[in-house]
Amino acid sequence: MNTSAPDGRFDNPGQPDDERDGAERYDFRALQDKWLPVWEEQKPFRTDIEGDKRPRKYVLDMFPYPSGDLHMGHAEAYALGDVVARYWRQQGFNVLHPIGWDSFGLPAENAAIKRGLDPRQWTYDNIEQQHSSFKKYAGSFDWDRVLHTSDPEYYKWNQWLFLKMYEKGLAYRKASWVNWDPVDQTVLANEQVLPDGTSERSGAVVVKKKLTQWYFRITDYADRLLDDLKQLEGTWPAKVIAMQRNWIGRSIGADVDFAVEGRDEPVTVFTTRPDTLYGATFMVVAPDSDLAIELAAGSPSEEVRDRFASYLAEVQKSSETERQATDRPKTGIFLERYAINPVNGERLPIWAADYVLADYGHGAVMAVPAHDQRDLDFARAFGLPVRVVVDTLQPVTGVIPVLDPDDLPELEDLNPGTTGIALAGEGRLINSGPLDGLSKSNAIRKIIEILEAAGTGRPAKNYRLRDWLISRQRYWGTPIPIIHGADGQEYPVPEDQLPVELPPTEGLNLTPKGSSPLGAASDWVNVPNPVDGSPARRDPDTMDTFVDSSWYFLRFLSPNDSTQAFDPREVDKWAPVDQYVGGVTHAILHLLYARFITKVLFDLGYVSFTEPFSALLNQGMVLMDGSAMSKSKGNLVRLSDQLDEHGVDAVRLTMAFAGPPEDDIDWADVSPAGSAKFLARAWRLVLDVTSDPSVNWREGDRALRRQTHRFLAEAPGLIEAFKFNVVVARLMELVNAARKAIDSGPGGGDPAVREAVETIALGLSLFAPYTAEDMWSRLGYDASVANYGWRKADPSLLTQDLVTAVVQVDGKVRDRLEVSPKVEGAALEESARALPSVQRAIGDRTVVTVVVRAPRLVNFVTKPAS
Repeated sequence: MNTSAPDGRFDNPGQPDDERDGAERYDFRALQDKWLPVWEEQKPFRTDIEGDKRPRKYVLDMFPYPSGDLHMGHAEAYALGDVVARYWRQQGFNVLHPIGWDSFGLPAENAAIKRGLDPRQWTYDNIEQQHSSFKKYAGSFDWDRVLHTSDPEYYKWNQWLFLKMYEKGLAYRKASWVNWDPVDQTVLANEQVLPDGTSERSGAVVVKKKLTQWYFRITDYADRLLDDLKQLEGTWPAKVIAMQRNWIGRSIGADVDFAVEGRDEPVTVFTTRPDTLYGATFMVVAPDSDLAIELAAGSPSEEVRDRFASYLAEVQKSSETERQATDRPKTGIFLERYAINPVNGERLPIWAADYVLADYGHGAVMAVPAHDQRDLDFARAFGLPVRVVVDTLQPVTGVIPVLDPDDLPELEDLNPGTTGIALAGEGRLINSGPLDGLSKSNAIRKIIEILEAAGTGRPAKNYRLRDWLISRQRYWGTPIPIIHGADGQEYPVPEDQLPVELPPTEGLNLTPKGSSPLGAASDWVNVPNPVDGSPARRDPDTMDTFVDSSWYFLRFLSPNDSTQAFDPREVDKWAPVDQYVGGVTHAILHLLYARFITKVLFDLGYVSFTEPFSALLNQGMVLMDGSAMSKSKGNLVRLSDQLDEHGVDAVRLTMAFAGPPEDDIDWADVSPAGSAKFLARAWRLVLDVTSDPSVNWREGDRALRRQTHRFLAEAPGLIEAFKFNVVVARLMELVNAARKAIDSGPGGGDPAVREAVETIALGLSLFAPYTAEDMWSRLGYDASVANYGWRKADPSLLTQDLVTAVVQVDGKVRDRLEVSPKVEGAALEESARALPSVQRAIGDRTVVTVVVRAPRLVNFVTKPAS
């Protein structure tokens, strides 16, 4: 029976219990009040039981930010993650499923400033609220492993990690152009700038600002971060892997050194097409690069220097996305400086133009306008030369295409300077000296050999990925454990002085103002130099909160250990995470950083694996009427209201039943009320079960048993494939079958009915823990249904569906047999003769003949005995 419509609504959930006169009624509030304190006392999901020999699974949900009470997005994410954790526990695993709070960061600080509160008070009040809501929501968490990243006991180990990276040269400080959020008054990592050039936090247009900041050298790990994605294929969503590959953005090419007139050092340019060097007709530098500023300052023309300063100011008002737009008119300034092409000695004019970014390659590009559209657009805008060096009409395979001469364009029509269309296709090199006639790949190899021999170039890789900028000019974060001496040197805080705790907020102005408020905490910031005791100052910046979440999965393994960040023995037992659950919005930021830190810890000898999360499940968003929920749109659905109206189990079941986890859920298209009715119908079954728990199931109705065991056999594979909605649909079918058996079949005393209802309770425990626990208890069991274990399906009940054979005596139906569709005629006749009903009908008559039409019919034709 189909119990669900395609849109995820409940089509026929059955009659609610309260429509049955005199029946005990399903009351979700009573069930929640009954079982929550029992679970609080019993702690059924502890993982530190002495002598536990079960194999282990580590299931982790991306931990929440305490911005208020739980919302509908939380309801979905933690319902789905809990299905996985409960499933593996039923499969006989000791499952670690912890919860904590990602509690540092700008949202809490901004909310506290708005309300005139200390960020601590705002944060921990919200944690307390969420803690209570999580318990009510019945997640199978080990509540002895809770952590908060804003606790000094946690962020001490952020500082320890920073120092370990500093020792290895992976944490460093430099002056550079950074992304600046003008609203939150802090810097942002490249990953925190949205594609439209706005801040992911405040929504403000990000601008460039030159500051001295702390970085983690993630680019040292670019190749490993890219290549190790192969380990995750098949267990991570393909979309997430593609997003990480694109963000890392490895390009293969060459570094080419161009001498610059009037400059001692050459300018190095990265290019993926060194074969087109003979087509370079000018050079372009990013106006916000140090190189451009230096070249402009050395220009012989004061007018050029002034124009460049004005141009740079204008460029800094634009986002990188705007600068990269293909339909944007090209702008630039000729710096009246020249570079020398190393392959032919030509003087190339150097321009500053905003379509080149300071953090791409070395901040400079060789412009080959004939074969690059942006270079061509710039060349046409400023009347610069265009030289074709790749003949795209020449085949690269050696096979001459058969073309009608009339179909060939005129040669001048292919000139990009005329057509405005760059020749970006494959072809053979022309106008390129020793490269003439070579294909692209052969020409690249040849020109790199020439450059290497001359000492003017070498093979190189370039990445879109940039080093991770971790400094933040805000209060509510982990203080950076560096002391700056009067001599300008950096001195790490000794490990035995960790944690460097945040000072109280009294007397501090936390309002964003462009510099960290910690710099004004004089008693805190002014300290003696740890080496010689001379006056020194703490670093006033705090760390990006993505540092906190980059390794938290390890802290969960020993959250109360005050002697080390994590216990290596516990890491060996549990890590890496077997199943990670969270939104695709973290596909780049959090996941990339966690992968990086894991590889650093591997290199430092602290862990034995290189990927933190073996498998990843992304859930979609919860929408309302097709849009993201918000107060301003008037479509906000409050989780607390839904829980009060329908109950925890109904909301959880609705989330699982709505569709594949990765799809968005439109709350307008689902029915928590229908879920509640179904749960009432399922719960009502236990009231009608009259057989004892020790009853022999094999004596029960075979048809119902077959359906029960099909569910037992199919559900594990469906859960592991994340087809939670299909499992719920199968449960509905089984509930209907059990109800039919009770009302119009063998009745509630049939052993098969008990077996089916117990199986329903086991299945529901994945989605609706309160209902399942109460059913299990009423069925006569003491231990929690969550820890009972999944029952194995009986293979003999999983064979092809049986068919009904009609047994007649002299054409009258006397009985029926359930037989295999492949039953032999002789075996079918023998089984029919053995039926008591048939023997009574034949009596003392003589069987004249037997008509057998296997597998459907047996008819005994008789006559009176002579």
